[in-house]
Amino acid sequence: TFSANNLGLHDMHGNVWEWCADHWHKNYEGAPIDGSIWLSSTESSGIIIGRIVRGGGWLNPLGFCRSAYRAVGVPDIRDYSLGFRLCCSAPRT
Repeated sequence: TFSANNLGLHDMHGNVWEWCADHWHKNYEGAPIDGSIWLSSTESSGIIIGRIVRGGGWLNPLGFCRSAYRAVGVPDIRDYSLGFRLCCSAPRT
């Protein structure tokens, strides 16, 4: 593992593409401002919608390995460089 970054976080970029709950949208126009999941209007129609993947994987060029980099992933595709990050609430001090 590497040393923590300036926010105290370890190994947050470049391991695997991180699978996100948000549906793919071309840009951020119309995105929720409260941090809630951004679904498309076709969610209930049964149409397969691409999801956001972020952060790049271990085999990608350096420019992909950052949280701001995003791409589209399809739910029924498997890939050895796609995963998800488990998280929990930080304890209050």
